[in-house]
Amino acid sequence: MPKILGLSCGTKNGNNDTMCRVALEAARDEGAEIEFIHVFDWNIDYCTGCVACSRGLVMGKGMVCTQRDDYAALFDKMAEADGVLIVDPIYESGGSGLFHVLCDRMGPGHDMGMLFMADGKLKEQGKPGLDPKYLKKKVISFVGIGGSDWACRVETDHAMLAMSPAWTVINNEAFAWCKDVIMQDEKVERMREIGRNLVHAAEDIENAKWMGKPGACPHCQGNNFYIFPGTTHCVCELCGLEGTLEVVDGAFKFKFDPDTEYRAHDTLSGKKLHGEDIFANEGRLMNLFKDEEFKRRKQHYTDVIAPTPAPKK
Repeated sequence: MPKILGLSCGTKNGNNDTMCRVALEAARDEGAEIEFIHVFDWNIDYCTGCVACSRGLVMGKGMVCTQRDDYAALFDKMAEADGVLIVDPIYESGGSGLFHVLCDRMGPGHDMGMLFMADGKLKEQGKPGLDPKYLKKKVISFVGIGGSDWACRVETDHAMLAMSPAWTVINNEAFAWCKDVIMQDEKVERMREIGRNLVHAAEDIENAKWMGKPGACPHCQGNNFYIFPGTTHCVCELCGLEGTLEVVDGAFKFKFDPDTEYRAHDTLSGKKLHGEDIFANEGRLMNLFKDEEFKRRKQHYTDVIAPTPAPKK
């Protein structure tokens, strides 16, 4: 029996909670064990960028975070599930602030490429490796719930969270004009379908694949690209593949060299390359802290301008 975890980042008992429950109910009807979390009920602090997580992995210390909040417990819930559904309000075209905090906290400390490397490093030292639940494959779906039609960034924002742990995205959608979404039968039924899709994908994770509409990027199904000015050269903002946008039969088509696909951010080979780069850069930075010129420059800019204190202090 697969376990499906639903996370809602919206108002308590609002549209996001409701639609998340719609999908979970359908998942339960398919035989899944379900769990629902209203994320605002949990204490999730901002990532401070202290890089303790990446250094902990590089140094063979395992998964480390300096924050003492509920995120580790929340991630454990996600790690123990077979499938995850995140339903998130759309305030300004993209993911909500709370969602971005979750995405930041997922970060390098949960990057699958780095976790595999850290697991190997621990075992080389004769220590137990990481808990296997952190290394297992998983499926995930996202739904953005918007009160208008400003929603063109949200799908890319959402799918970024799946990049670090290399979880397979099954559905990733945005619902516009949703103030009364519980009365919009087509969207309610789509949520049920998304819940059922997640269960079926979780039942065969090794062969799980995208079940949404084809996207502009044939690799990751993403629709957002950074176009280098004055050229047709572009980068998929989601998977990082580089190529060109060309008009074929009246429509844009993204073309890339298949020999570069192993570099995509959502592949284990791409994860490994990324992890090697982070390991190398973190090692270089740790050595810099012993460098006198580095310390001099840091101290100068620490001393030259003091921050304005917050009013409450």
